[in-house]
Amino acid sequence: MGHIGEDGMGQRPKELTPHASPLHYLGAEMRAWRNQRGLSLGKLGQAIVFNSSYMARVERGDQAPSPDLVHAYDSALGASGALIRLHESITQGASLEALRARHVSNPGPHVSKSPVALADESGIQAPSEEGLSVPVRTDDGRIIFVSLSRRALIGALGAGAAIAAASDLPAAATAARRSSLSASGANPIELLQATRRVLIDNDNRFGPTQVIPVVQQQIAAIKELRADLRGADRRQLLQVQTQYSELCGWFFQDLGDFRAAQHWTREALETSHMAGDAELTTYILARRSQLAGDMRDPIEAVDVAEAAEGHAAPRSRLAAVAATYGAHGHALRKDVTMTQRAYEHALNLHANMDPDPSSPWGVWLDTAYIEVQRAHSHAVLGNHHGAAEGFRSAIGRLPAGYHRDRGVYLAREAVALANAGEAEQAASVGLQALSIGEETGSARINRELAQLDESMNQWRTVPSVADFKDAMTEAVLRQA
Repeated sequence: MGHIGEDGMGQRPKELTPHASPLHYLGAEMRAWRNQRGLSLGKLGQAIVFNSSYMARVERGDQAPSPDLVHAYDSALGASGALIRLHESITQGASLEALRARHVSNPGPHVSKSPVALADESGIQAPSEEGLSVPVRTDDGRIIFVSLSRRALIGALGAGAAIAAASDLPAAATAARRSSLSASGANPIELLQATRRVLIDNDNRFGPTQVIPVVQQQIAAIKELRADLRGADRRQLLQVQTQYSELCGWFFQDLGDFRAAQHWTREALETSHMAGDAELTTYILARRSQLAGDMRDPIEAVDVAEAAEGHAAPRSRLAAVAATYGAHGHALRKDVTMTQRAYEHALNLHANMDPDPSSPWGVWLDTAYIEVQRAHSHAVLGNHHGAAEGFRSAIGRLPAGYHRDRGVYLAREAVALANAGEAEQAASVGLQALSIGEETGSARINRELAQLDESMNQWRTVPSVADFKDAMTEAVLRQA
């Protein structure tokens, strides 16, 4: 998706005017960080999946950046929150003079120090410690982003977020926070679990970009709290840390950052062993198989799924979960017979499982979920009509709150329809998916739509297809 930028072919980049306005100042800082890392607009654009022409306009100060773009720059270039804090100051109305004064009096890591490679581990750290832009739906149905202070964020997420706020305080303040929690009778583990549920709900509505920093702050807070606990309490806190790390891995997986997803999923697997929770370990193994499937690694997907099924208790729900993800691995190997057998095996495990109402893992698994995974495998195997029918059926069964998942299924249905030669219907479904993709920022939706856009080139003169391609172009330019 990355186009050749103004500095991508040896052309002299346009001189910037950081003194002209706060937006020009921000654009100049974004270019400075990029140049320090030795990256062209095109190369950075490919890495963070943004249009390089749009990035160039932002760097020149000709267009305001979306929060997603600033977060992507900051994470990929290792700016440690500097660009995010600058952007938040601008959205809060800071003057150019105030920005300069703040830059001088409160210097963060300068671009000339501590070089960070684009793929370095620092790219998966929490980008901001001072605030967060959260999505809010207005009365007329639009989604806007409002910057909240820590205090407002704590109020918005509930008392559980107070634990995250404690994670970056000095040791004495952290100890006082722990003492306050104990004195009030608050249970930190219950608060963390409640906050995790809020984050999961917010993710499906708006996508993971806005909640990843909060999840990482919670993980840092849990590590602080572990220092004061022993025995069963400490093991329970390790279980909660495992759940947060797995959630962080899922958010990065949805963003398409598979390297970060692997990092957090591996961390979840390690802490599950420390917690001594065999069921949680089995669930993480199953999730690793799903991640391998998204990365189109068939051997890993099959082998890890078989390991997870082997660890699962007989007739457990987790055995069926693992078998479902392993089935897609066989599809990636283009083995039609084994794929069919594997899905029948998963359905049989599900039909004969002994549901444990006390187990929180894989509660979403039902025959509809297995069938939508089969539809995904149909698409890989070239059965495009079967895939489209499967996704259409899955969309009709989704609960109302599964906004992002609906977008994923719509996008995959549209791709299947296009591959089946149903261009007009594919364009109509693709437009629905595009709307959800813009709202949630889901890379899974965007990857499918990019594939759809390319496959529709042969029908570009069809009016409905032309409308879809125009909408795609506008969405790439907006990037918000």
